[in-house]
Amino acid sequence: MSGHGHQPTDEEAAAMFEPPSWEERYSGEEKLWSGNPNPQLVAEVSGLTPGTALDVGCGEGGDVIWLARRGWRVTGADFSAKGLARAARHAEEAGVADHTDWWQVDARTFAAEGRSYDLVTSHFLHPPDGGMVEVTSRLADAVAPGGHLLIVGHAPSAVFTQLAASHRRAMFLAEDLLPSLPEAYEALTVEQRPRTMTREGATVDVHDSTLLARRRY
Repeated sequence: MSGHGHQPTDEEAAAMFEPPSWEERYSGEEKLWSGNPNPQLVAEVSGLTPGTALDVGCGEGGDVIWLARRGWRVTGADFSAKGLARAARHAEEAGVADHTDWWQVDARTFAAEGRSYDLVTSHFLHPPDGGMVEVTSRLADAVAPGGHLLIVGHAPSAVFTQLAASHRRAMFLAEDLLPSLPEAYEALTVEQRPRTMTREGATVDVHDSTLLARRRY
């Protein structure tokens, strides 16, 4: 997501949501992400009994590795083949390759097709124009009875001035996702949580929209 004074056009912004853009971003030598687990994953999952997990939009695998180290059997899913290759290499380096699997899939067309997991999680996945509502519905189908669904994203904020309008429309509040939960679900956490982040050398206050729900049956 471009900064340095250039606000992308809607056409440029739309391209950023597509696999070729991410293949290009993952083509360089530098890591794009810190490798640290997302804080809301740590907050919500630390108390759960490890089982099977699916991380959709796993990027370079930071959350996958954290889960695997805690005893989860984790499938990392992403639409970028190069991103998945990086994640698999990082899992190997972390010594958890035997606890991980990888799945190339686009969250916007994701279908569980009989697969189920004790935990399905996705962090900072922002399909265009409120698309996370439909994605949440798709991911909910992959949770086993008694399992949990955790969705975290950027809440709309004035600090994201460098983003195109379509990027800002892709952000959501946790409560925006509630209509996508099937009847079998009980919402446990529905809130925007404050967090500080560093962007281009400056510290800014943002909020993580956090939805945790349990599938009752």
